Amino acid sequence: MNNELLEALTILEKEKNISKETLLDAIRQSLIQACRNNWKTEADNVVVNIDPDTCEYEVYALKTVVEEVEDELAQISLTKAKLIDSRYELGDTVRVDIKSKEFGRIATQNAKNVILQKIREEERKVLYNEYYEKEHDVVTGVVQRYFGRNISINLGRADATLAAEEQIRGESYRPNQRIRVYVLEVKDTPKGPRIQVSRTHPELVKRLFEEEVTEVRDGTVEIKSIAREAGSRTKIAVWSNNPDVDPVGACVGLNGSRVNAVVDELNGEKIDIINWDENPALLIENALSPAKVITVLADPDEKTAKVVVPDYQLSLAIGREGQNARLAARLTGFKIDIKNETQARESGDLLEYEEDYYDDEYYDEDGYYTDQYAEDDAYAEDDAYAEDGAYEADSSIESEYEDEDIAFDAKSDEE
Repeated sequence: MNNELLEALTILEKEKNISKETLLDAIRQSLIQACRNNWKTEADNVVVNIDPDTCEYEVYALKTVVEEVEDELAQISLTKAKLIDSRYELGDTVRVDIKSKEFGRIATQNAKNVILQKIREEERKVLYNEYYEKEHDVVTGVVQRYFGRNISINLGRADATLAAEEQIRGESYRPNQRIRVYVLEVKDTPKGPRIQVSRTHPELVKRLFEEEVTEVRDGTVEIKSIAREAGSRTKIAVWSNNPDVDPVGACVGLNGSRVNAVVDELNGEKIDIINWDENPALLIENALSPAKVITVLADPDEKTAKVVVPDYQLSLAIGREGQNARLAARLTGFKIDIKNETQARESGDLLEYEEDYYDDEYYDEDGYYTDQYAEDDAYAEDDAYAEDGAYEADSSIESEYEDEDIAFDAKSDEE
């Protein structure tokens, strides 16, 4: 019997990840409770000793020697004590063995319930601790079924819920499909851990880059900020703690291998990777990529910025339905007002900077923008642009733009 118990405890320890000490303690408590139920008393003088190596156990009660017994579990008569050892006197404590096999059916059933309840509690606690450690991290799950608009995701030893608002618009999920999800929250409940996961959270992108990019994982490259419109486009700002490491190049990888792995996991979501800069003006200029910027007037206190772009770059800077400007604002934390050069001159936004522009090689003596800027940056003269500045597809450029569509993928960012 003891060998069978030892084997059962070993199996439970491996399958449920519950320590043998915890299981032995559950058995110890169940035997104590069985004694109390058998004698219908709440006496606390029952002792249970279990050898963890052999599972040999002994149950006994410590009874006080009295003249007249009022509590059979806590007291023993002097006559019976003398039968055990003639040296016992009134007031002494006698150890009396208890035969647990003689307990009634009800006491035995109660003891069994105590053990099962303890196992369930420990199993729930182990599961909760296991997944609580994965909170705010990325895990792989298997799609099980829809219930309403939500989806049940199996994470191995527990199920998680992917709520409708945490699903990427346009994505379809099939039963048994394996997907990566971000663990939003883990709560402990009487029925086990309740786990909420997400496919839309910006941190999902960050964790995926940590898995794909060694420099991000070891801290050489930091992802300073992320702005995301799930399913469409994401902008991330990166910074290198090592001057010899290019943060953008590290995240893009050879031939875009690293960033493309993340893009594939997100089902083609476009990702812009820019350099982080402590200077707000330079950061905003980078954030509006791929659009070129003439000047940025940033107010760090008010968290506002006025941006001037060439006339033919305005639609590119704003993006389709304002997406590029919107993501740049989220990425930098600044409220950004974008104007083209003509609008800026008419409103007077450039007047205080005119003197600087006069000396700039890109402006003539009257302060007007010259083609030198476009020639230096290879935009206006590039075959990829028409005379009106609209972008046209060109085989020499790997990214894909379509007129007003400013969608910018990883390959173009790499270049």
